[in-house]
Amino acid sequence: MGLTENIILAFRAVRSNILRAILTLMIIAFGIMALVGILTAIDVGLNSLSNNLSHLGANTFDVDPKGENLRGHRGGRQEKRGDPISYEQAMDFKGRYDFPARTSVSMFCAGTATIKHGEEKTNPSIALFGIDENYLEAKGFEIAAGRNFTSREALMGGSITIIGDDILSDLFNGNAEKALNKYIYAGNIKLKVVGVLVKKGSSMNQSEDRRILLPLQTGKRFYGNPNTNYNILVAVDDPTQIDMGIDYATGLLRIVRDLRASQENDFEISKSDNLINIIKENTTYFRLAAIGIGFITLIGAAIGLMNIMLVSVTERTREIGICKAIGATRRAVMVQFLAEAVVISMLGGLLGIALGVMAGNIVAVIAHGSFLFPWGWVAIAVVTCTFVGLVSGLYPALKASRLDPIESLRYE
Repeated sequence: MGLTENIILAFRAVRSNILRAILTLMIIAFGIMALVGILTAIDVGLNSLSNNLSHLGANTFDVDPKGENLRGHRGGRQEKRGDPISYEQAMDFKGRYDFPARTSVSMFCAGTATIKHGEEKTNPSIALFGIDENYLEAKGFEIAAGRNFTSREALMGGSITIIGDDILSDLFNGNAEKALNKYIYAGNIKLKVVGVLVKKGSSMNQSEDRRILLPLQTGKRFYGNPNTNYNILVAVDDPTQIDMGIDYATGLLRIVRDLRASQENDFEISKSDNLINIIKENTTYFRLAAIGIGFITLIGAAIGLMNIMLVSVTERTREIGICKAIGATRRAVMVQFLAEAVVISMLGGLLGIALGVMAGNIVAVIAHGSFLFPWGWVAIAVVTCTFVGLVSGLYPALKASRLDPIESLRYE
């Protein structure tokens, strides 16, 4: 018999014992679902994070105190955190960084503010940032209506603000022209709306549209304290010179931070691709755990499938005897039972792949990312299912092929 005939016979055998086959393939399906689902979720998360960070562009880097950013594995050592970057240090760096680039200084003011206009108000989940005139361009924000802050306004302050799209929807029914030159309240601070941002969506599961922006000096006046950290973001004009720009920034920061030659840097300079690499490094353990969970489940499924195939050999002993009596070879009998085991395993694998891809892409829905079909993990799952089917069916198939035809025909 050819391979096609063996596969057809395998499907007939599965159909004749449909309940038993379904229970067996469901075990395999859950193992594959765990394997593909978790790995897909990790890839979707990384893909979403990469897309969200890409708005910074390939020509930007940011400066933070040491220990502020996400960190990779460091052999269990805990490094001393650097002091916050003060306003004076940040502005000194901005003024002295004469590399072909645009330097932005900003600060986080609050994350649970309620914004009011007349009788309307937002939920207490609005983030406030103090920014300078270069912040919008460096961070990839665009103005939908109105204008950006001037350098004088950023330096001297003022009771003005730029609002995100969600605040526009909550307070002004999405009408940007209606919002311009109107006054809103952030707590007790009265602010005049001079600009509205283009809708940007979510980044790292945080909405970029639920924010209002204040001039840097205004943010410092109302929310600054001696421990406030001022963020520095640099957008280099030529992306090919970003490493040179980072080297120049490192030297200047050491001077600004008043570090001696024997002292290590107490700040970190990072690019978006560096963050992705760090996160990938940390997700390696999750991948290994997912693979371990999946394979443990598949070992149980393989044992169950082998048991089912042994029962099938016992139930079909007379059938095997008849096949051998009319000329079936040991090889043909063995291939038939192996094909049956592989078919059950592959059906379970296909179901598991479908469930795993759907489960993994739930992360894409939550993070507002794009759907991802993990071709690499699917190929691994298919190979794994084939291997499980062959291993589980090998001993039952050998047992069936070695049955004596005369004894088999007499079996009751």
